[in-house]
Amino acid sequence: MKKFIIAIIAALPALSYAAGGNNEHVVPANIDLADQASLQRGAVAFMENCSGCHSTQYQRYERVADDIGFTKEQMRELIYTDAKIGDLMVSAIPQADAEKWFGAAPPDLTMVARVRGSDWVYSYLKAFYVDPDRPFGVNNLVFPSVGMPHVLETYQGKPVLQEDGTVVASGGTMNAEEYDQLVLDITNFLTYSAEPVRLERERMGKWVLGFLAVFFVLAYLLKREYWRDVH
Repeated sequence: MKKFIIAIIAALPALSYAAGGNNEHVVPANIDLADQASLQRGAVAFMENCSGCHSTQYQRYERVADDIGFTKEQMRELIYTDAKIGDLMVSAIPQADAEKWFGAAPPDLTMVARVRGSDWVYSYLKAFYVDPDRPFGVNNLVFPSVGMPHVLETYQGKPVLQEDGTVVASGGTMNAEEYDQLVLDITNFLTYSAEPVRLERERMGKWVLGFLAVFFVLAYLLKREYWRDVH
């Protein structure tokens, strides 16, 4: 038992690193999975800007539509391949071509918010900056030497790294507040994607804890009754 506890403690730094806890540029995302409008905007933004390269292959279009309040017709309008509404959400780009063009196939993003953390995803999308030395002309404060173009640059504008370590963008179709909301919506959607039943799990968890509390009281009173004569 002692070895098991030591192993858990030793693993905590690695878990913290995986969630972006050691990166000073990771900031709170303040997501809200109950905000259906945000989930819908995030789904649209993801399909329009990310799904060409990235899959969320453990989700189905129909399930997503049902969960976030889209009709089947609205969801079909977001599918840019010949996939059917009941298919898995696989990217349009073949893996072999992706490896040839990018050096490595873009990762599946179904679980990214659960593996990295929602804060990490949110901060990553806000941390691109111009770097002429990189193959795609950009780098990232949260993920240095990233091998990905800044696909949201049209909205944000040209992000320039300042001497104080902040990033200031200009020339985009959105102002800073609008871009922040866009990134938050995409993060919200990816957080939902990582665990679609999270809200239901949390709701049921309250009832389970309540049941256990009542059961504990009854079990304690029963124990006292059984052991009354012994004591």
